[in-house]
Amino acid sequence: MNKRIKIGLAAVLAAVIAIMPVAGRAFAHAEPAETLARTSKAAMLMDGETGTVVFEKNTKEHLQIASMVKIMTLGLAFDEIEKREISLDTAVLASDKAASMGGSQAFLDAGAEYKLSELLKSIVVASANDSCVAVAEFLYGSVDAFVDAMNARADELGMADTKFVNCTGLPAAGQYSCAADVAVMFKQLMKHGKFFEYAGVWMYDFEHPSGRVTGLTNTNKLIKFYNGCDGGKTGYTDEARSCITVTAKRGDTRLICVTIGAENSKTRNAEVSEMLNYGFANYKTVYAVRKGDVAGEYAVSGGKTDVVTAVAAEDCTAFVAMGDKAEISVENVVNGLCAPISAGDVIGEAVVYINGEKYKSVPLVATNDCEKKGYLDILDDFIEEW
Repeated sequence: MNKRIKIGLAAVLAAVIAIMPVAGRAFAHAEPAETLARTSKAAMLMDGETGTVVFEKNTKEHLQIASMVKIMTLGLAFDEIEKREISLDTAVLASDKAASMGGSQAFLDAGAEYKLSELLKSIVVASANDSCVAVAEFLYGSVDAFVDAMNARADELGMADTKFVNCTGLPAAGQYSCAADVAVMFKQLMKHGKFFEYAGVWMYDFEHPSGRVTGLTNTNKLIKFYNGCDGGKTGYTDEARSCITVTAKRGDTRLICVTIGAENSKTRNAEVSEMLNYGFANYKTVYAVRKGDVAGEYAVSGGKTDVVTAVAAEDCTAFVAMGDKAEISVENVVNGLCAPISAGDVIGEAVVYINGEKYKSVPLVATNDCEKKGYLDILDDFIEEW
C-alpha cells in the first residue's frame, strides 16, 4: 500500500537535515525575525518531534540555568522508576538534608514518609528543592550518586556543554548548561506521560502525614495563559536571571522553546510567547506515517493462518514551512514471511520518500500470532487436498 502527500521542498530539506547527526544531535536552521528573544542571554525554538531548530541565539554558551536543572532530575527519576518498575505509591522518607533545603520547596517534614508520586508532582508544579533531594536519595542512596547519574545521562544524550553539580539548580560553582542542551533533555522528559499529567496542574494542596497542608501553585504561568502550552520548567536565581523551557501543541505541531537569562518573568514569558507564535505561524508538522497505520495483510508460509496484518510501529513526521509543496510517498516492504510469527515481531518496513529521495524507514510489526504448522496440521492439509 503506497500513499502520497504534498508538502514543501524547502522545508523537507530542513526536515531531512534535522534527522542527520550533527555533534550528537540533529538540527536544521531557518532565520526568523531578528526581534525574537531580544533581551534573553540565550534562546532556542525547535520542533518537538524531529528536533528541527527554527530559531537560535547563543545556544552553546555556558550559562547558569537555575531550576531548569530539574528537567534532568525529573527525566532521570522517571526513567529509573519505569526501568525498575517502582510503584508511584512507594513511601519515600524525607531526610534531614531534604527537609533543610532552601528556595522553592514543599516544606517536607524531616523523618516523614511521602508518596513518590506526590514528591514528583511537587517538583513539576512548584519546583520543590526538598522533594528533589528526597527523590534523589531514594533512587540512588545519596545526592552525589544521583548527580553522577545525571552527568552520565547528559553524556549519553550528547550534552557536551552541560555539567551538573546538584539536582536542584541552586547556585553552585562549576554547574552550567546551554540552551541547546536544555532543549535536548526537555525533549527526553516529554516522553513521560506523568510529566504532562503533573505539568497541567495549576494549583493544589500538598498534604503532609501530620495533616499539615502546603498550597502549591504552578511556576509556569503559560499553561494557563498561552494557548496550547501543556508543560514546562521555570527557573530563577540572581546569576541565571529568569529562565524557562516550555512546550506547546496546536494540532499536530508541537514546539519546544527555551530562554535563559531574561530580566524578569514578565519579559521571559513575553519572549517565549513571541517565539512560539512565530513557530506556529510559519511551520507545521506533517505525518507521513502514524503509529498503528495498517500497511496491509501479508502471506505467511508454513503457518496455521495464511496471513498476518502489519502496522507501523512508530510515527514518521516532517516539519515543514507553511505554503511549501513537495511530494511524500510511502512504500511498505514485507518479504518472504515464514511461521512462526508473534504479535509485535518486526516483519518489514515502511520506507518514506520525499521527492523520490529516501527520508526515513519505520518498522512494520505483526498484529497477530501465526503459529507454525505441526505434523497433524500438515496431515490434515494433505487429506483435504487429496
